[in-house]
Amino acid sequence: MSHQVDRVLDEVDTALRQLRRSMRGIPVRREGLKAMHDKMAKSMGSLTVALDDARSTIKN
Repeated sequence: MSHQVDRVLDEVDTALRQLRRSMRGIPVRREGLKAMHDKMAKSMGSLTVALDDARSTIKN
């Protein structure tokens, strides 16, 4: 199961990097997009840290 956590964390990292690249050139202040993006990024950061910390308790 630990390898699944590693894979999920890698996929989340890849998705967030892709989102950051796609945000370039978009008027981020439009309709609260920047605020929604920042809130989502903070939430995903908290989730990835929690998953990484829980890795040792997850059994194979």
